Amino acid sequence: MEYEQIAQLMPDFLLPLLQKQYSEEEIHAIFEGYAAPRYTTLRANTLLSSKEEVAGALGEAGIEFEEVPWYSDAFVITNAREKALWQMPLYQEGKVYLQSLSSMLPPLALKPQAGNDILDMCAAPGGKTTQMATLGGKACRITACELNAPRAERLEFNLGKQGANNVTVMREDSRKLSEYFRFDQILLDAPCSGSGTLRATDVKLHRRFTEALVAKSVKSQLALLDKALQLLKPGGSCVYSTCSILEQENEEVVRQAMARANKKGNFELVDLRQELQLGSVEGSMKVPLLPTSIEESLCIAPTQYYEGFFMAKIKRKA
Repeated sequence: MEYEQIAQLMPDFLLPLLQKQYSEEEIHAIFEGYAAPRYTTLRANTLLSSKEEVAGALGEAGIEFEEVPWYSDAFVITNAREKALWQMPLYQEGKVYLQSLSSMLPPLALKPQAGNDILDMCAAPGGKTTQMATLGGKACRITACELNAPRAERLEFNLGKQGANNVTVMREDSRKLSEYFRFDQILLDAPCSGSGTLRATDVKLHRRFTEALVAKSVKSQLALLDKALQLLKPGGSCVYSTCSILEQENEEVVRQAMARANKKGNFELVDLRQELQLGSVEGSMKVPLLPTSIEESLCIAPTQYYEGFFMAKIKRKA
């Protein structure tokens, strides 16, 4: 699909927003990502399995895959879609979790530690929650918030299926958590417009993705990040992420929340480019980084491997 064709399929307000942030070359790449068919990806659930067991089971089923250079537990499926995986005992027994590569990055950036109190502020359906449980092990204590009852039920189902027994679910709006709570590590994968995950072939795109949704998302994101920084212990860290590539949902939210928080505390950005070293990945799975107005943050462009995604990591100094 040509650039002009893709541009015509997008809502009218999107291109001017992208032009404020990105070069024409970068916008072309973003639009190509919107049109590209995306691979199915998954990770081994090491609470119940191993990457070796998963690789063996996929091979026996004739399912071809690529390994992910920056995460040894992740797999890219190259000759099958999700439905083929649903029928496998591997999936039915919770030994794998279907999850986009981009959404695997925030837990890796947070680096859950054994013995820590960890908060997942917007947890359902549980992909990042269960991933944190595998990374931190059973000695970390995870609190997962989800206000919506059906989504909370889905979260609890996935936690049970994945064997993540060290997670406590709170059916609570995390923006209203008491300030008596304090956490060593916080993951805020905030609700967003989804501008990084748009599909050029989505016939409902103009109804799903609107200016009103962007504005609503920003308001919620600011309230959530304000609360996250209030709840963070001295010495603790928070990862803020969205599946948006728009600055008003990403860098602007981080800047505003940090400016308010620094009136009462002492917060600084952690350089994710240094921590994750994604720029060093070469080959077909090279991570397509977009420029950001906060040097320490990361923004990924949509491609056949990746969804568009933003991350920033904030530390509260001791």
